[in-house]
Amino acid sequence: MGGQKTTAAVRDAGPGDAAACAAIYAPYVRDTAITFELEPPGAEEMAERIADSTAGHAWVVLEDGGRVVGYAYGKVLNTRPAYRFSCEVSVYVERERRRSGAGRALYEALFDRLRKRGYRIAVAGMTVPNDASEGLHLALGFSLVGTYTNIGYKLGRWHDVAWFQLELADPGTPPAEPR
Repeated sequence: MGGQKTTAAVRDAGPGDAAACAAIYAPYVRDTAITFELEPPGAEEMAERIADSTAGHAWVVLEDGGRVVGYAYGKVLNTRPAYRFSCEVSVYVERERRRSGAGRALYEALFDRLRKRGYRIAVAGMTVPNDASEGLHLALGFSLVGTYTNIGYKLGRWHDVAWFQLELADPGTPPAEPR
């Protein structure tokens, strides 16, 4: 990407992608406040997350030259039944792939899958400031809906989290059940 000829393609994730996804995610956990996890999950934990996500939502990976270089997923926003038409989404790419179009490609494929499953609203939380993530979400049509202030403590300081929302489909009345 980033000017190079690429063979990148987005596909559905499977258990065999867990180690690559864990490796992509680990530096975000260890070195940044982008995620509030404190210990990077290993491949086994990541495989469980992939299975949970694909059971009711979706998880996609970006593969380039036979190697996974990014991923995006949807998951349960809240377990209370009235939230069942909404989901939380996240995207992570190898650091050198940021601002390359990889996040957009992953999210577009993810949103298509979530729409087909009947989801109406996607929400994304991000630790702020995070200009790259905010720019991506705004470019894809997300709107800022609120900010939690001083909500997470990591790397020796308090952090705010901004929440963004995207309408995946017309909510309709009554909506079809997600599948």
